[in-house]
Amino acid sequence: MVFRWYGEGNDTVTLSQIRQIPGVEGIVWALHDIPAGEEWPLDRIIEVKRQAERYGFHIEVVESVNIHEDIKLGLPSRDRYIDNYKRTIRKLGQVGVKTICYNFMPVFDWVRTDLHKELEDGSTAMFYEKTLVDAMDPAELVRKINENPDFTMPGWEPERLRHMSRVFEAYKNVTEEDLWNHLAYFLEHIIPVAEENDIRMAIHPDDPPWPVFGLPRIMTNRDNIRRLLRLVDSPYNGVTLCSGSLSANPNNDVAAMVREFADRIPFAHIRNIRVYDNGDFIETSHRAQDGSVDICDIVKAYHESGFTGYARPDHGRHLWNEQCRPGYGLYDRALGIMYLWGIWDSLERTKRGKALC
Repeated sequence: MVFRWYGEGNDTVTLSQIRQIPGVEGIVWALHDIPAGEEWPLDRIIEVKRQAERYGFHIEVVESVNIHEDIKLGLPSRDRYIDNYKRTIRKLGQVGVKTICYNFMPVFDWVRTDLHKELEDGSTAMFYEKTLVDAMDPAELVRKINENPDFTMPGWEPERLRHMSRVFEAYKNVTEEDLWNHLAYFLEHIIPVAEENDIRMAIHPDDPPWPVFGLPRIMTNRDNIRRLLRLVDSPYNGVTLCSGSLSANPNNDVAAMVREFADRIPFAHIRNIRVYDNGDFIETSHRAQDGSVDICDIVKAYHESGFTGYARPDHGRHLWNEQCRPGYGLYDRALGIMYLWGIWDSLERTKRGKALC
């Protein structure tokens, strides 16, 4: 079990608080101030390692080493950014990193229309309104996401989106097949370096798993995950299987994906969402009954598969007036961890023929 942490001075949640959540062994981290495509400095990497180890945590999972848009666009300049990526992988290997989560979503890492939609119990959560996205100017969405300058959102950093109109224009003639070809080129160059450094690359599904603002998206369903794994058939080419992202499309059976791809899932994001008939969805507690995702069967699928990778609770609600980065407060993610442990521990007891309680 691991817990995403944004770093000293960049997170309302402290390492001393994370340490008090039962069963958390490591932090999921990144150098969020390093622009996509730039090489990570070794001294900064070592600094995070020292901070984590002070509280008994490992830093074996990085989320994310972001990919420069020129790589996704297949521009001639991509080779320079790929070389930077390789050098970063080698440095991360030096400090014991075992998994790098990344995504291949054009322009935006994820899309929501409301970061604090109120739920029936008075908590708030991130919400996606489909018709609003269909009609919205993407620049307006950027403004909404960055209304609070105290909490930069991963994938929505202002400096990254400063030239958004130019990037949108560059994607105008990029098809899904083009994006597949650009991903294949990236993996063919990166996976050998990952193998040499014993680091598994784990792509995150698109969130939500369909095209937005006319941009192509390819990590959306079971068939596309199969295709990804065939691009470079190596155990170091894997998936960060995110139950919340994929389940926004009710046709996606995440538990079935776990059972099929278990040996290629080094990292699991486990979270729940409630999906509405009109295509809207909102993030809920991790409890299966509170949303549309069968969290119990997903955890069971990991257990049956002998999963030994890393898992973390994903986006949580905002509880008890907590002032935090949207989706990344302390309380609901801690509750989520205990719910996941409860399912896992029950499965372990059943496996050993013991009474549940």
